[in-house]
Amino acid sequence: MYQIGDLIVYGGTGVCRVEGLEAQKQKGAEGARQYYVLKPLYQDGTIRIPVDTKVFMRPVISRQEAERLIDAIPGINAEVYHDRNFTQLAAHYQQALGSHECADLIELVMSIYAKKQYVESRKRKFGQVDARFMKRAENLLYGEFSVALGIPFEGVQEYIAQRVTNKKSS
Repeated sequence: MYQIGDLIVYGGTGVCRVEGLEAQKQKGAEGARQYYVLKPLYQDGTIRIPVDTKVFMRPVISRQEAERLIDAIPGINAEVYHDRNFTQLAAHYQQALGSHECADLIELVMSIYAKKQYVESRKRKFGQVDARFMKRAENLLYGEFSVALGIPFEGVQEYIAQRVTNKKSS
């Protein structure tokens, strides 16, 4: 069970702070059900979710884990995924997002970025489905890295680029 003040990754929302625990009586049931009160760090609103929910939740990764993942980026060979069927393309991207693992998000961002470079080099338009999923994956990844590394969200992309460049030159 998470404690008040804990930072967690909650489903597709991303990083949230546990703001409280509440008990709510259930109609027709004995006792009360426990709820987390979550405050997303990078979105407006508040989320009330049962403690025993099936929605994915986990603690934010550590600084060391974030740095290890960033250091591994040069060795990742991200495969570009092409599919003219938008439903299948979205399902493929959703599967990667659904793992809730930073390594999968890195690979997804790199894959879609490589696809963007490929289509733009051929003077073609970058697809809306690709752009939407790349933005979503970046937001989830950068949000968690921001918290883990203790840097502003807006500085994450530059931090990654600098660290990767420094690794390559050493």
